[in-house]
Amino acid sequence: MVMPTPLSNAQKRYLRGLAHDLKAIIQVGAKGVTPALLAELGLALEQHELVKVKVAAEDRETRDAWIEALAAETDAALVGRIGHTAVLYRRSADKPLVILPRD
Repeated sequence: MVMPTPLSNAQKRYLRGLAHDLKAIIQVGAKGVTPALLAELGLALEQHELVKVKVAAEDRETRDAWIEALAAETDAALVGRIGHTAVLYRRSADKPLVILPRD
């Protein structure tokens, strides 16, 4: 597994701007973070690089743990989160789409 490259604050800000109009394409339900969900998220990240994930956990600790697990298990960087929605970024190995600013 490749560790995600740490993003600078400027890069995170840029990615949050790009993610603003995106719809959440992955939803974490009552079952939490399952292998099938991780596989689906991995595919979405490879295809889109920047993905919004909606997490349906009611309490904050569970939500934080699930978001952390999603990022860690898919080698993605957590770009930002607001409430139940997290934005994850992972550069595509095959065909990178997003050009990050150089700080």
